[in-house]
Amino acid sequence: MPELPEVEVVRRGIEPYLSGATLHNVEVHHERVARRFAGTADDLARQLEGQTVTTVERRGKYLWATLGEDTRSILFHLGMSGQILVDENHLPQRAHTRLHAQIGADTFLSFVDQRTFGYVTIDNLVPTVSTLDPTIVRFVPSLAAHIAPDLLEPAFDLEEVARTIRSRRVPIKTALLNQEIVSGIGNIYADEALWQARVHAARLASGLSYATIREILQAAQEVMQRALNVGGTSFDNLYVNAAGEPGYFARSLAAYGKAGTPCPRCQSLLERCVVGGRSHTYCPNCQKVPRRNR
Repeated sequence: MPELPEVEVVRRGIEPYLSGATLHNVEVHHERVARRFAGTADDLARQLEGQTVTTVERRGKYLWATLGEDTRSILFHLGMSGQILVDENHLPQRAHTRLHAQIGADTFLSFVDQRTFGYVTIDNLVPTVSTLDPTIVRFVPSLAAHIAPDLLEPAFDLEEVARTIRSRRVPIKTALLNQEIVSGIGNIYADEALWQARVHAARLASGLSYATIREILQAAQEVMQRALNVGGTSFDNLYVNAAGEPGYFARSLAAYGKAGTPCPRCQSLLERCVVGGRSHTYCPNCQKVPRRNR
């Protein structure tokens, strides 16, 4: 499933084409892609027709295009396998195209989703207030209003998030994956951040020091930035950028999906376990398994 860096790569890829563009010849090909819309797929296509985009934004894994009046947005959620692709010539529609629109004289936008877990809808924008500065208000789609700012947003308040995490008597990885505490972290970057900070996923968040939690969050910021620099993480052709190209961060992963291989830090063999129903890959030497949690 695409995580924050992958969705941000897509946002950056489509922004030059979509900002200021007007949608024409909109087609929505699958009812499931319109399941969050109050109407049919054809109704969604009709309402998108002629809409002009002003900005392209993201919070966590949610991506949206603000519409001309700045009170509504086209909200995209990529789900497990969603792709947003831009073609600068009129090619035959790709397999599994769920939405297709012309956004320029010879430029086309496609939402492609093999598994159809993603969706597209029109959603009202609602205000959210930064805990860092109450005078800073950001408008986000109502469907994304419940999630917290992500680690790469200016509104991200590291100290407040660290305090919130430390107040939870749950495994630290469970807290990191809670999108209402901090958004955008998924299994990949949680494992990488915990490996970098030398903390096992099963450690209780409430048993960690503020300093350790801050270190984990800063590690997550760092690893996500490194992933962004190389286009995100691709394991197969289900995640690609707006030009249809894969990301290369999989080559730099230290822990995620590497069970049975040497730890890059100490050469102990990485192991896999399940924490909170999610797979966790860790180094048994660098990330000690807790004997008991308090």
